[in-house]
Amino acid sequence: MADRVAGQTPTDYLQELILETDDVEEFLNEFAAFSANQLFDRTGEVLCGVTLLRSRRAGTVASSSPEAKELDEIQYRHADGPGLTACVEHRTVHVADVATDERWPDYLSDISQHGVQSILGVPFDLEAGTMAALNVYSMQNGGFDEESIRTAEGFVRQTSKALMLSVRLAQHSDSVSNLKAAMKSRTAIDIAIGIIMAQNRCSQQEAFNILKAVSSSRNRKVRDIAASVVASIGQGEPETHFEA
Repeated sequence: MADRVAGQTPTDYLQELILETDDVEEFLNEFAAFSANQLFDRTGEVLCGVTLLRSRRAGTVASSSPEAKELDEIQYRHADGPGLTACVEHRTVHVADVATDERWPDYLSDISQHGVQSILGVPFDLEAGTMAALNVYSMQNGGFDEESIRTAEGFVRQTSKALMLSVRLAQHSDSVSNLKAAMKSRTAIDIAIGIIMAQNRCSQQEAFNILKAVSSSRNRKVRDIAASVVASIGQGEPETHFEA
């Protein structure tokens, strides 16, 4: 994780983080850790988790620590709480004092046993169909003042844009990887068909039918049989020429 240098704003740090991390999960974990360690400039322990809510199922996709993830899980077990409310209602939810707040009494009773005294849930601004929130747990009563809440909202707002970009890039990367894998399989099959045509003096369709027949009789995929055929004549793994 890149260290935040003196004078660097959270937004500048965020942009640097996007450039330096390789995938969405790594980006979110670094974001959660940064939020816990540096975004809230105060004494006392602060833990952060990122909740993703899809198809009515909630899960933690990133956390600043195993303890933070455990705190998120308590909320999921109760199926309600500040983070989930922030997701669904798309608004910041602040619990200034766990001991006196009257919302979610069972949940707050459980979470207090872990030393949590105040909680902040800040929603991400994502595309339709996906809801997420940053869950922040403070071990201090009144752990979040107005300034820190505004800072968190601004940083999460910036992160929302970065998160959508990261997801799109990840989807593109997955699409390219899938295309490469498909083309690699196609290359092996084409080479195997050529080998069978030469060995059996048959047509291309007849060679492919032979591959399919062997695949069916051995209960193996055509591409695996094709790779075996190529390997049987001492050839290495077929090279696929592809530019993403």
